[in-house]
Amino acid sequence: MKQLLEFSGIEPERLTLKWVSSAEGPRFAKVVTEFVEKIRSLGPSPLRQPKTFEQAVDRVREDRDFE
Repeated sequence: MKQLLEFSGIEPERLTLKWVSSAEGPRFAKVVTEFVEKIRSLGPSPLRQPKTFEQAVDRVREDRDFE
């Protein structure tokens, strides 16, 4: 699956699979928190579409490193 994501232009780090028992509440919370932090560090999904014209312009500026 990670290879397919990478082939599609999506960071493979956006996918994770962890086995957590229903009796492991604290571990579940830790796994989810770590994954959310990882996703936030990667930034917006490359598939995410801007909702407004201004957001589209901002995205183009970010992609081209305009200041």
